[in-house]
Amino acid sequence: MTKAHKATNLEQFLLRRKLTVEGLGESQWDDFIHELNHHPCVDFAERKPNNQLRVTYDGTHWSVDELLELIEAHGGRLKSGWWTRRKLAWYRFTDDNVRANAKHDPFCCSKIPPMKRK
Repeated sequence: MTKAHKATNLEQFLLRRKLTVEGLGESQWDDFIHELNHHPCVDFAERKPNNQLRVTYDGTHWSVDELLELIEAHGGRLKSGWWTRRKLAWYRFTDDNVRANAKHDPFCCSKIPPMKRK
């Protein structure tokens, strides 16, 4: 069974992120998840055991850095460590890649690519 996506999000540009968030109480988690699920760029957000946040968002309009700002605004922080830093670097790279691919104007494979005039 497939989940219906929000009409504002393009399915081919949806990014799934898993982050461990510390420093949020139960009511803060509820408010945070509610706010994320009502954000226009977020397709789906949920809390898993061990304070793991799973978010799916449209990479053409939102990024992991904006998600981190929202986490900090609610009083939370990411779990510190080498693996978290490595994951964040990869998430930032793929965010930039998705944004660049969304702006790319494709051309047919049997035609010569458009030339830039100087």
